[in-house]
Amino acid sequence: MSATLERATPAVSTKRSAAPAKDSRKLIRSQVRAGWVLLAPALLHSGIFIVIPVVAAITLSFTDYSFGDSWSWVGFTNYTDLFRDQDFLAALKNTILYAVVVIPLSMAISLAVAMGLNQKIKAIGFFRTAFYLPTVTATVAIATIWLWIYNPGSGLANGFLSLFGFAPGRWLSDPNTALPSLMVVGIWQGLGTKIIIYLAALQGVSRDLLESAALDGANRWQKFVNVTWPALGPVQFFVLVTSIVGTFQVFDLVYVMTKGGPGTETTVLVLDIYQNAFQALRLGAASAETVIMMILIAAFIGLGRLLQKADVND
Repeated sequence: MSATLERATPAVSTKRSAAPAKDSRKLIRSQVRAGWVLLAPALLHSGIFIVIPVVAAITLSFTDYSFGDSWSWVGFTNYTDLFRDQDFLAALKNTILYAVVVIPLSMAISLAVAMGLNQKIKAIGFFRTAFYLPTVTATVAIATIWLWIYNPGSGLANGFLSLFGFAPGRWLSDPNTALPSLMVVGIWQGLGTKIIIYLAALQGVSRDLLESAALDGANRWQKFVNVTWPALGPVQFFVLVTSIVGTFQVFDLVYVMTKGGPGTETTVLVLDIYQNAFQALRLGAASAETVIMMILIAAFIGLGRLLQKADVND
């Protein structure tokens, strides 16, 4: 009889241990279902406003659709025609050049300003607000102010340079200075958001590590390179991605200040897409140009990811 009870005991304990495991799996499944329910609105929004437009743009890029009733499938004709179009090539070159200059300079200046604002200085709230104001100001208003600054006759830029004996410049009408002038405005306008993000990240850097580095005799530059910079890695990539997307989407600033001129010296991809779609009514060509721009953005983000990995490995 005792032998029988001993053999039966493990079976009872197995059933008891199996019950909590089963309850745990049920809890996990319920949490997963709850997660999908909470995520559903965001997925629905992304599907309607991101996935569907992207699929539609890719599909239309292979057609000659022009807001009419009839259209036909043309394959890669729109793409081949674009790379023979001098206006598109100029817009492509200007956009890449604008991104290559504006993105690193704006990130570097923003980080430097954020490090300054992270110190204990008087009126810190005023300075933080002042640097963020351009971000929340309408681009049309900013462009209007800078049109006055760049005015050849009575602008602030020429007035300031005249104090040092420089000749007045035709900032937005000179092919050599039009695009660099827009770059200056683009860098200035985009500083606010980057500064806030960097400032939040800097306040999260471990004070213990900074104090340990100081005790080891590290100077400010060494503490920045060995402690602060590695801690900013994820934030750097986030700022890079948002900067790439924002830079490639520049439109209103260019449209208000130069409308792509003089000639095509300041024409960018989004402006050329607008002209193809809503002025020339070539929606197929505009869609092809949009697809090319998306590929460029993905390539820039991929390159940034590779650079970040290389920096981490070093």
